[in-house]
Amino acid sequence: MGADIGVTGLAVMGANLARNLARNGFRVALHNRTVAKTDALINSYGSEGEFVRTETLAELVESLERPRRVLIMVKAGGPVDAVIDELTPLLDAGDIIIDAGNSFYEETRRREADLRQKGLHFVGVGVSGGEEGALNGPSIMPGGSQESYQSLGPMLEKIAASYNGEPCCAWVGTDGAGHYVKMVHNGIEYADMQVIGEAYDLMRSLAGIEPAQQAKVFREWNTTDLASYLIEITSEVLEQEDELTGRPLVDVIVDAAGQKGTGRWTAISGLEVGSAVTTIAESVFARSISSQRELRKITRDVFPAGVNQAVSAQEFYGTKESQQDFVEDIRKALYASKLVSYAQGFDMLTAAGAEYGWSLDMRTIASLWRAGCIIRADLLDTIMRAYETEGETPANLLLAPEFTEAISECLPAWRRVVAAAATYGVPAPVFSSSLAYYDSLRADRLPAALTQGLRDYFGAHTYQRIDKPGTFHTRWSEDRTETEV
Repeated sequence: MGADIGVTGLAVMGANLARNLARNGFRVALHNRTVAKTDALINSYGSEGEFVRTETLAELVESLERPRRVLIMVKAGGPVDAVIDELTPLLDAGDIIIDAGNSFYEETRRREADLRQKGLHFVGVGVSGGEEGALNGPSIMPGGSQESYQSLGPMLEKIAASYNGEPCCAWVGTDGAGHYVKMVHNGIEYADMQVIGEAYDLMRSLAGIEPAQQAKVFREWNTTDLASYLIEITSEVLEQEDELTGRPLVDVIVDAAGQKGTGRWTAISGLEVGSAVTTIAESVFARSISSQRELRKITRDVFPAGVNQAVSAQEFYGTKESQQDFVEDIRKALYASKLVSYAQGFDMLTAAGAEYGWSLDMRTIASLWRAGCIIRADLLDTIMRAYETEGETPANLLLAPEFTEAISECLPAWRRVVAAAATYGVPAPVFSSSLAYYDSLRADRLPAALTQGLRDYFGAHTYQRIDKPGTFHTRWSEDRTETEV
């Protein structure tokens, strides 16, 4: 009896996905460039299910039932292409190659088109949930052909996380759609983590609330409409003491945030499809500036640190209950900013669907993120309801009645928090940009009219009028009369 699926690339994620498959009753053929990793996995976890040991890709392919399913779990970029090049001659028409890494969606589109011409299926699969999710049930976002999902889908659905009995796995669209949806998930994740960090910074810098006490605040917030995995683990990180110094662990971690590229890809793709993903872009820039530690040190020597430590929330609000009021304001501002990040993510998915010909179902995508993934949150049930009625989906998620009401309720607090941050020099780029996005959407007139006038002045880029159709240009360097182009 052949193996149901082969896995090549047995670093932590690949090994955990292989174990997850075996635990769920699938016979899994294993391959790694270094055979020692294959043997180590079988020696440590061989009792979890049926594994087939192979030493070469040819042996891996030979061990599989038809249509063959080979899951690649190697570093994105060139290594994926190298494995595909080695696999392709070994496979037959109808076989399926699965890339479950964080590949760039354009590379997935290229690979899918190339392999389709050779009679092979290529499936780019977004997988979220980290090492634990890969082992115990991740959120899974497969792309590729519908035909390939008929063969692969039941297997992926069985190993995925579940929410109220529903698997957090569904076919999302053709070619690179799976990796695109995962990319947008990660972009929202960037914004979510950054605005949580800004909330922490404001509470500490202006209200003097230390990490251990903030852990209690975040734990309480996790019982409100902010309930989510990231809020939950924030409380755990903030209450952790450093064994070596006895200080809060957060105080001994270098304040330079790393990134692997998916947030940057999201910001760039937002520009390409014309979607204003400002909260995501600002969160990427925030990570970038955090890593410019030498520049920040030089700048501090010239410009003293912006936060006046003598300032308190009581001074800002002028009430005895100021600290409690300020914390509640931050909670509301955090929720409103979180709504904006999701609204921007789904707006971007809508734009990308039109751009690339994907029939993305927003309700289904929201359902995939309810368990297993990093941005899982109670909020996603509300988002699903917003996209429930066919033909009546909101033009923007913020226009869904439940969110319109929530934003209106949070707005005064949101403005107070952004004002406090600006007044006392605490950087809050995502709080600020998300509020600016909201204000831009609701503005009667934007200064873009002046921008267009300036473009016409120096470059004859033309403009349109509000009072009649057509395209116009003013002869700025001549008699300044207007002409229709």
